[in-house]
Amino acid sequence: MNTTHLLYLHGFLSSPASTKARTTAAAVTTRHPAVTWLCPMLAASPRQAMDEVLAAINDWPRASMAIIGSSLGGFYATWLAERLGCPAALLNPAVRPARDLASHVGEQTLWHDPGVHFVLEPHYIDELRAMELSHISRADRYLAVIAKGDEVLDWREMKHHYAGSSIKLLSASDHALSDYACHLDEVLGFFNLVSSPS
Repeated sequence: MNTTHLLYLHGFLSSPASTKARTTAAAVTTRHPAVTWLCPMLAASPRQAMDEVLAAINDWPRASMAIIGSSLGGFYATWLAERLGCPAALLNPAVRPARDLASHVGEQTLWHDPGVHFVLEPHYIDELRAMELSHISRADRYLAVIAKGDEVLDWREMKHHYAGSSIKLLSASDHALSDYACHLDEVLGFFNLVSSPS
């Protein structure tokens, strides 16, 4: 089945203006113009973020959609893939974000737009905890790009959580995957994106 609809979910403090999101968008729109592309700005509340995403993709064909998620977006992508039964490519995905973000409760500023502030509320951590999965149901549904040089998340935890999946383990790199352009073809290739209008 060719993928006709592709959703990209950015990470914590990130946005659709991130380098990875813009690089992916440019590649998809140039090489696969028939693919429906969506990269929404995610709400700070995990529950609201997922409610809004589910509403936005409500009429998408489940059998031919796919998701790319980075960091916290990778956590969300996994939650959605398990719920919707679609494939997902994960870029240094967060596995236990409730634990990792608990110390960040309070006012935050977006990386790509310092003029934008939001408050990470304590109950958002509870929302994340409620979404955590002990394990994935189908490893073949996932591709995980994991950097040993990730300075934010533990690559071992990511590798263990997605054991059995297609894993591209990078010997170095970083949390932002600064060398993402080198891996983009493999990420997009995982989905068998439709190339021309049907």
